[in-house]
Amino acid sequence: MNSSESNYTAQRIPGMLRAVIFAIAFWALSLSLTVESGSTTAVLGCLIGCLSADQSINARPLYQVRLSSIVLSTLGLSALTYWLAGQIVKSDLLSSLLTPIGAFNSAEAFLWFGICFMASFLLRSLALRTRYGGVLEILFVATAFTITLSAHRNGMIHRPFFIGDYALIRGIDPATILMVIGCFAVIAMSALLMVENDQRRLPYHFTVIALLCLSLAAYVQLFGLPTPSVTDDMGLTGQEFSSNNRQQENPFRDGENTAQDKQAPVAVVVFRNDYEPLNGSYYFRESAYSQFNGVMLDYSTRDGMDLDLIPTFTDSEASAEFTPEAEDQHKQVQTTVGMLIPHRNPFGLESPVTYSNTINPNDSRFKRTYNTTSWAPTYDFEFLLGREIGNRNWSNAVRAEYLKLPDDSRYQDLAESIVVDLKPEYANDPFAKAWAIKAYLDQNGIYSLKNGHAYEKDPAASFLFGDLTGYCMHFSFAATYLYRSLGIPARVGIGYSVPASNRAGGSALLIQAVHGHAWPEVYFKDVGWVIVDPAPQKTLVDMSTDPQNELQQLLGDMLRDDTSYTEFMDSKREGLFGIRSFLTVIAAIALGILFLGYVIRVYRCLTPRFCSAEKRGQLAYRAILDQLSAVGVTRNYGESREHFAARAANTSPTIQTATKIHLEYSLGKNRHTSNVNWAKFRRAVAKEVSENTPTWRLAFALINPYSWAFTR
Repeated sequence: MNSSESNYTAQRIPGMLRAVIFAIAFWALSLSLTVESGSTTAVLGCLIGCLSADQSINARPLYQVRLSSIVLSTLGLSALTYWLAGQIVKSDLLSSLLTPIGAFNSAEAFLWFGICFMASFLLRSLALRTRYGGVLEILFVATAFTITLSAHRNGMIHRPFFIGDYALIRGIDPATILMVIGCFAVIAMSALLMVENDQRRLPYHFTVIALLCLSLAAYVQLFGLPTPSVTDDMGLTGQEFSSNNRQQENPFRDGENTAQDKQAPVAVVVFRNDYEPLNGSYYFRESAYSQFNGVMLDYSTRDGMDLDLIPTFTDSEASAEFTPEAEDQHKQVQTTVGMLIPHRNPFGLESPVTYSNTINPNDSRFKRTYNTTSWAPTYDFEFLLGREIGNRNWSNAVRAEYLKLPDDSRYQDLAESIVVDLKPEYANDPFAKAWAIKAYLDQNGIYSLKNGHAYEKDPAASFLFGDLTGYCMHFSFAATYLYRSLGIPARVGIGYSVPASNRAGGSALLIQAVHGHAWPEVYFKDVGWVIVDPAPQKTLVDMSTDPQNELQQLLGDMLRDDTSYTEFMDSKREGLFGIRSFLTVIAAIALGILFLGYVIRVYRCLTPRFCSAEKRGQLAYRAILDQLSAVGVTRNYGESREHFAARAANTSPTIQTATKIHLEYSLGKNRHTSNVNWAKFRRAVAKEVSENTPTWRLAFALINPYSWAFTR
């Protein structure tokens, strides 16, 4: 191949590579926006647009046309394409000839061909005519993949649906496909950065990038998938607490509240036996604020308090020191919990009494899995009327702790003013008083994430005696203080509250970040802690979320690990060359390529020692060139050996003498090189290279298996 053919090929390869990358980006972008015909023609239009721009933008007659005119023309033609596609759909003649579905598919094919042709032609024109055009190309590719995959953010592993559905019916974890697409996006964008430079090194660069992507796959296999990042307004997520290390912090985080990640899944619960809550919500208790520390309620550190809580995780089994009484008014409910993000403490349905670690069926998806047994209430609220408060086993000190509140008489004054209107038969009834306070907060409170109470001396007082605008932490603290001011033992429960309707008739229940909640609890004799949760009728923020039934079922099946589900997934995998298998094969091939490179390198290094005397000079000189190539000293295309030797003398002066002897032999001037000590030359070159080369380059030369490939 002569130099002109070589230059032509070198110029065409990056253009074709770029066109393929653009085509794949447009194809990915079109998948969720059009039908198959549109996606197919999008690829075709992009390929033609890119190659046409490379050929014609700087040639006659377009090289005389201003870039602004080209931009306006492509935008105008895109608008015309959109209009014509609409006319195809509206045409009665085409609908009768092609059928309505055929006309629609034809319109989509025409539209996406035209739009992608114009867009790719415009991007290439900007890249060829301006300095910033190349940046726009990279941004476009990144944006295309980001938009395509953005639906899976915040733990929505079943989205986008065209990926999730494809994966699930074939027994593949959707995250695996997402990871493969992400790796390809990295390779594609890196290729766009490299094609403008030395194309001879492209295979080397792609090998390095491929190894990095494979290392990502290995990381996921070893350490699991990344978890969604969610706000920690309730203090539920984060590092696990040890039994003697309870974090003391302000539970009010007004400035940190956000609803942007409210849909992020944090856990899934599988019910092993059926249970429907009477109040319309499942409450999962994780911890409680019960001890007043002089400023506000905090985690209890006193013995004898909160004995119903299971404070720490364990690798075996743990039980609460106290279980609810009145067993005839409770139902034993067994559940399995799979945590999708780390939590500080285990949680369970309302009153969990036992906790046992269980085998994790999917350790790349679940951070921790465990079984719980809870005594869930089955009584209605009328059952609580007339009941006494407190526990006969409490000491006076513990009872006093459950009644402490800030030194502010306004709490008792307000509480007494609220219950003063109770009917005489309920005037001294603890539950009636608690319900009256709840009703007051329901009617007068306003739910909002934006407020300024957090860093007041008493945030609950700022809320209660101020604008009554806050979120669940404000309502629960205020209600607890009001209950305590009337002599009713109370605390603030922390956990999740999920609408019962979210189960949608199944056994799995998805818990999302939006379900993080705090609520007040009152202790009734022979019953235990009872949730009396205010529900403000006015709200300034929409905290509702769309049902995630598909994700709920998917995660539930993963956690449940039913035999039928496993058999279904296995049956779908039969005969399928799965992506994990594909990645394993690719990794094996990559390792094989690396191993082959080292074998060839060692072979080229050792061959001069064992070859015939006639070939020793040629092979030894090649080995010397390999030594220089390893540290980046290579002969350029078209460069004479004498010129290269003079240039390389800065690194190894001995190369000039070795080159002279080699050329004399090659040109027939000296056919007797058997008496030349080539081993001495090689040792001299090795010494000079080590003295004149930076340490980092020497280290890289040592591990690079394909340094010999650059020897000329």
